[in-house]
Amino acid sequence: MQFVSYSFFLFLAIVFVVYYLIPKRFQWMVLLVASYVFYCFAGPKYLIYIAATTFTTWLTALQIDKLKAAQADYLQENKSLSREEKKLYKTATKKKQRHLMLAALLLNLGILAVVKYTNFAISNINAMIGLAGGQPLGYVSLVLPLGISFYTFRALSYLIDVYRGTIPAEKNGFRFALFVSFFPQLIQGPISRYSQIESGLFTPHRLNWKQVSFGLQRMLWGYMKKMVIADRIVVGLTTMTGDTAAYTGAYVLIEVFFYAIQLYADFSGGLDMAIGAGQIFGVDLPENFVRPFFSTSIKEYWNRWHITMGSWFTDYIFYPISVCKPMLNLSKWSRTHLGPVLGKRLTVYLSSFAVWLATGVWHGASWNFVFWGLSNYLVIMISQELEPLYRRFHQRFDVDGKLYFKIFQVGRTFLLMGFLRMYDCFDSVTTTWKMLLTVFTAGNWNILWNGSLMQIGLTAADYIIIAAGILLMFLVSMSQRSGSVREKIHAKPYIVRFVLWTALFMAVLLFGAYGIGYDATSFIYNQF
Repeated sequence: MQFVSYSFFLFLAIVFVVYYLIPKRFQWMVLLVASYVFYCFAGPKYLIYIAATTFTTWLTALQIDKLKAAQADYLQENKSLSREEKKLYKTATKKKQRHLMLAALLLNLGILAVVKYTNFAISNINAMIGLAGGQPLGYVSLVLPLGISFYTFRALSYLIDVYRGTIPAEKNGFRFALFVSFFPQLIQGPISRYSQIESGLFTPHRLNWKQVSFGLQRMLWGYMKKMVIADRIVVGLTTMTGDTAAYTGAYVLIEVFFYAIQLYADFSGGLDMAIGAGQIFGVDLPENFVRPFFSTSIKEYWNRWHITMGSWFTDYIFYPISVCKPMLNLSKWSRTHLGPVLGKRLTVYLSSFAVWLATGVWHGASWNFVFWGLSNYLVIMISQELEPLYRRFHQRFDVDGKLYFKIFQVGRTFLLMGFLRMYDCFDSVTTTWKMLLTVFTAGNWNILWNGSLMQIGLTAADYIIIAAGILLMFLVSMSQRSGSVREKIHAKPYIVRFVLWTALFMAVLLFGAYGIGYDATSFIYNQF
């Protein structure tokens, strides 16, 4: 069951009615049942995966909490212990907790690795076997369970937070199951933390029509992005990327622009639907996008794009690696032998490398994603090293705060990120490099005005609708800088609100992409 389907609308309506009719203490149970029913539509046999992750994580967190409680009781009963004896006891307890946590992490990351990366590993082994003239291994038939990367990361963040002591373990396994499986965020995120949505999930909610209407409005805005823009522009994008011999040079630059718009409209549109659906039930899911195309640098871009994923990798990979004992020893050694400047930065380089390698691998089982992640890493590291030169340039030519220079920075960041995203669009790393090179060598810029862009599956009407949709997204983004657009509209007279939301609904209904080959299930991030 996908968000863009009649079955989902019916499902959401039924859950909504039941949720607000039953006694409030049972509301979270309705959401739990609804979430597992929703998951069953992807295939009941895949319930074993999410159930295994849920049970093992919940049980491990309980055991970790029990060790903490046992330690507190033991120290309370044995106050006569020396400081050294207490320290040894605490160290031994912490070691047991760490072993439990690591076992659960390895188990659940192992499940993710097997279903997502087995055939990728086999393909690379076969490449080496082929060089030696051996018999290749056979591939295995594995289907990726719905949302496995997202629910695995949610569960593991909870486990690590319990281990760190930032949250207590949830005693009720069914409540924890709801956190892992909550259906609006199951397909493509956001990657919420337990502390962020616990209150929303389990606090009884009265029917609040403003809250419900805001949720429906947010969903409608997501449908506009997805159906009017993303699912329309993808036709031209697929035509061009599907024929790398015919569509080179300036076409690739068009692909850069098309894919940036399609990916943003598709992914952020899906998140708008998820956040809006959560809001209908009184659950505020974390935001995942904050006007990323207004970013003036790659670093700023990643603070605005897929925010929950970025914060997850920062909190659970970057910082732990940065402060682990081997890294601290390396930092001490490098400061002594390599100098204070390089010594200080070496650990940052290595920790960031691990983050971006993991980010690339998380996005997909392909060398394209690995190189995409490492390319982001390389650009960010170079930018950080050149910051002193940037500052001197800004001071020398007095460009800080100038509108024209900010527009240049935004355009530069958009193009650079767009070029990096091309790893998504082609079948290999070498093909991606070759196609990007043709932008500077083909010299076919006349396709921008000679009518060639009318031959890629898009009509003049399509271009007009896409342009209008992009302009609308831009205007909404500009308005968001001074506060919630929905709140601003809500403050208007009823007739104005009615006209605005009816117009948006009609735009989705009339201009949404429903043509031949249309696939309402094709959210880009479903694969993750």
